[in-house]
Amino acid sequence: MRKVLFLDRDGTINVDKHYLCRPDQFEWIPGIVPLCQGVLSHGYEIIVITNQSGIARGYYTEEEYQVFTRFMISQFALHQIVLLGVFHCPDLESPDRKPEPGMFLKAARQYQINMLASLSLGDKERDVIAASRAGVGFNCLLSPNTIPPHTLAHAVLRRPDDMLKFLPEARCCL
Repeated sequence: MRKVLFLDRDGTINVDKHYLCRPDQFEWIPGIVPLCQGVLSHGYEIIVITNQSGIARGYYTEEEYQVFTRFMISQFALHQIVLLGVFHCPDLESPDRKPEPGMFLKAARQYQINMLASLSLGDKERDVIAASRAGVGFNCLLSPNTIPPHTLAHAVLRRPDDMLKFLPEARCCL
């Protein structure tokens, strides 16, 4: 079975720019590329799990979302990072919309993922809740400026690549 790093998109992979949908708005979150390269080198694969309510709200279309997603995948590829999959939920009410675990569970079924051996990183508590509900073994909250007083996360990180120190496979190499 596979072990995976599940990543939220806006605020975790790219700077959150209020319903981002255009490639010219894309800006990496500092530390996300080294995190992805590091987890890949330790046998993890990467899946993006993202709510995209901007589609239901009429801010952008499904096609615009797909264009942006293809662009994001190409930006990862420039750093030799291949994504196993990208799951999104455009609906406002759905068992797939985080904090519900639907997208995680679909990914687990589709790719035969060992959820307990997997990791998640997101910038909102709903990301942590959804991953926890899906049985992901280690869940981190990205919070560069403040540490929330209450979180279900196993760790709160200032930068995405801080997560590498929690990988059992990586501890000997840090």
